[in-house]
Parts: sequence; structure tokens; C-alpha cells
Amino acid sequence: MSATKSAQTLTAFSQAMSGDRLVLTVNFEKMRLDAGGRLLDIGCGAGRHAFEAMAHAQRVVAVDADNASLASVRGLMGALAAEGKVQRGGSGSVVNADALRLPFLDASFDRVVAAEVLEHVPADRKAIAEIHRVLRPGGLLAVTVPRFGPELVNWALSDTYHSVKGGHVRIYLRSTLIGRLAEVGFEPVALHHAHSLHSPYWWLRCFVGPNRESHPLVRAYHRFLVWDIVDRPAITRTLGRLLDPFIGKSLVVYLEKTI
Repeated sequence: MSATKSAQTLTAFSQAMSGDRLVLTVNFEKMRLDAGGRLLDIGCGAGRHAFEAMAHAQRVVAVDADNASLASVRGLMGALAAEGKVQRGGSGSVVNADALRLPFLDASFDRVVAAEVLEHVPADRKAIAEIHRVLRPGGLLAVTVPRFGPELVNWALSDTYHSVKGGHVRIYLRSTLIGRLAEVGFEPVALHHAHSLHSPYWWLRCFVGPNRESHPLVRAYHRFLVWDIVDRPAITRTLGRLLDPFIGKSLVVYLEKTI
């Protein structure tokens, strides 16, 4: 990649990171990462967790079924490496694959991230079994899904929010999610909630119509979220920490493969 192209790609990455879609949900401090470990990011989307894992010296494989997303992620991985944004021992690659049929050998990875994925998968037990298969014994999995309460509000306000192709097919109770993961041999070691400031944003969007992103109130709240993400003011950091246990949009569970 040329220096000009690399700079342009990094600029695009920085601009993308100013939006709310690339906010990290997984806390990598809880993943107990070793330099050079292999990490699988399932349903990587725009690559937010894959990029962060590379910055933690992980050998990342980002998986998604969407080729357009993977092309963008591949380009950004190359740009980050070219600009020295990847810690020594880290690397990144992409694979087009279905979460129900992962093209990897058993016990291929030390860590797995499945962020906002399982709620989209009708056969979630099969996806969980595949995750279990490719993770080594003693390895850690981070799973995030929309939290039951805030997600229930979204569904109540708008059918369009979830009844679209590729949309959410279920709302998980915490006990249901952990129970399905435990069935195959995962043991929870930590959990938390994240993105409380994002819950009202989605309630507002569902109230006015999920496709009305140009609505004045939606645009105003989005500017507030961008301000929070880019500037990280103390007031919103504090407010988020206080509200996460109550209205955090995402449930985040960390689990160890015990069997």
C-alpha cells in the first residue's frame, strides 16, 4: 500500500471511529491477552474489535459473511500495520465464512469475540457449538448481545427495528444466554453492561421510525454521542458508568472453555 493510500485509509478509519457504530463493547483488559495469541472475531462487521485486538499484539482473524465489510476491514488492517499502529506480534487477516460452519480446525484460537452476533442467528446453539469447537481448552470467549430491558423497549416501539432481513431474531435473558453457553462447556468468569448512553438514542429512533436518521431529535442526540466518543468528557464518562448497570444497551459476558 502506498504512503498516500495508507494515509487516506487511516483518515477514513479515524472518521469512522468518530461515529457510534465503532465503539468497543468488549473490555480487552478482561480478556487476559498474551502477546501473539490467536484471536477470532466472529461477525466482525466494520472491524472495531479486530483493530483493538491487533493493537494488543493479537494475531487476529476477522470473520464475516459480507464481502464488502471484509474488504474495508482488510484495507484498514493493512493501513494500521503500515503506520505502526499494531503492536509487535500482532497481525490481521479476514475470512468470509458462516458462523454455523467455521473453516478452522478444532482448538485453533486462544480467544474468541462474538460481539452483537448471536441475536442475529436463528440457529444460535449451532453457532455456539462452533465457537466452542474452535476455541482451545482454557481459552476465553467474550460474547455481547443487546440487553433484555432496553431491547424490549425497542421491539415494543417499532417492528421495523428488528423485523428486517438479517435483523434481531430474539431477545436474550441473561440466564438464557449463559445457560446456552454452559450447555457446551463454557463457564462465565465476568460480566458487565455497556453503552447506557446509546439506549435512549435507539429508543428515540424506534419512536420516530428507525429509518428517520435525519429527524432533528435523532441528529441532535447523535451529535451528543459523537461528542462523548471523540472528546470523552468526564461528565459523560461518569454518567455512562452510573447508568450502565441500569440501562446499558449491551450485556457483555466473558467465559472460559472448561470442557
